Amino acid sequence: MGARQGGSKEECGGTVRKISLLGVGIALFVVLSLCLQVPVFENYYLCLGYAVMMVWCFRFGPAAGAAGGAGGVVIYCLLTSGLRGMPGWSLGNAAIGVLLGGGLRLCAKIRPRTVRAFAQLALIVLATAVGILGVKSLTECLLYAQPFAVRAAKNMAAFIADAVMLAVSLPAAAFLDGRTGKANKNRAMSS
Repeated sequence: MGARQGGSKEECGGTVRKISLLGVGIALFVVLSLCLQVPVFENYYLCLGYAVMMVWCFRFGPAAGAAGGAGGVVIYCLLTSGLRGMPGWSLGNAAIGVLLGGGLRLCAKIRPRTVRAFAQLALIVLATAVGILGVKSLTECLLYAQPFAVRAAKNMAAFIADAVMLAVSLPAAAFLDGRTGKANKNRAMSS
């Protein structure tokens, strides 16, 4: 019999688990975005899907946060409005996920706790500004042939709403990360 290809059983199980968790994150992003819409500006609302994105960035890192946020937007847009608004929003969410997921890991090392909290809030504002005011605005500028300043101004309300939602979700993400981290540690010790 020849050598087995594709990695060990543990590697395959880990890959399946990661893909499954990513699918759960995307589904939760879509469901929360569809079911719970809290209006704050003209046609903008607090997108509760960002709470899921924050948890995924906090717990699983930049790749999961980016894929969950971008994938969630793609499915949400396909269900609600087709492709309208989707390219810029999904690319912006990918940028937010990468920056936030990577930055939160760096912030975890900061002591004391109050300094870490301020660093995390600054990171949320920066990542959201890059994703929404930068990437989303630039993408829409190219797609709709409008000046960048016009697109960035139109995206200001979305930037504020998304940054607020991410910031409000931070304590829940930290709590859930602590709870799942303890559960994983206890499971590993009992094995």
